[in-house]
Amino acid sequence: MLAIETFSIYIMFCVLAPLLGAFTLLFLFIFEKRINLLEKQTREIALERELQKALYNQLNQEIQPHFFFNTLNSILGLARLDRKDELIRSIETLSKLLKFKYQTNNTFITLEDELTYINYYLEIQKTRFRDRLHYEISTDPNVTKAIIIPFLIQTLVENAFKHSFEKHIGEALLKVKVIKKEYEVHVIVWNNTSDALEKDPQKGGLGLDNIAKRLELLFPNNETFVQLTNSHNSTTVLAVFPFVIKSEKLEGEKTK
Repeated sequence: MLAIETFSIYIMFCVLAPLLGAFTLLFLFIFEKRINLLEKQTREIALERELQKALYNQLNQEIQPHFFFNTLNSILGLARLDRKDELIRSIETLSKLLKFKYQTNNTFITLEDELTYINYYLEIQKTRFRDRLHYEISTDPNVTKAIIIPFLIQTLVENAFKHSFEKHIGEALLKVKVIKKEYEVHVIVWNNTSDALEKDPQKGGLGLDNIAKRLELLFPNNETFVQLTNSHNSTTVLAVFPFVIKSEKLEGEKTK
């Protein structure tokens, strides 16, 4: 027979063992949550850093003096020709473009907002290039509320002008297509010259590297990629990332 002391220790062990196990599991759960939180914070800091780098390049490189002054000269030309309606519309569009550029400081925006900005930019370029420029934007209506990193499409479009249309005479053709394929968003930017984007990120505005890095940071658990295809008479850039609605992204961040 067991001694009373031994039996008491046995009973105490039987009582405390589940409690110790529960506390251990609770500690591991809290530790895991803490690690996940730290990883999430690290990702957010890295994403914010890349966004700030993108914003810096946007403000200091992509609104370049030649674009700004050429736009002002085009607007001045409209004033001299007394084309008041076009003049007013151009000034309003330039104001909206600058407002969007200087106020965008989120790590992601909706495709709808990005495309609105693209339309402002292309309307100004149409004032500059007139009949030489022809562009087409086609968007799957199901993707307008999906999220995207700021300036992804805009970067590719601006580079088409910077590295192609402003350097070559002749017709300037540009096509922007945004479609949904299963659970992915495909952004395709095409133009009719073969050197619209430089592979060197220092020469190509923000560059593909920055875009790819920010996509990876925004969607850490999903496959993303950016691909440049250069042929003898055209350039195509394809960006692929998960289809995520803004409300779902915000809800997912709250629950982490």
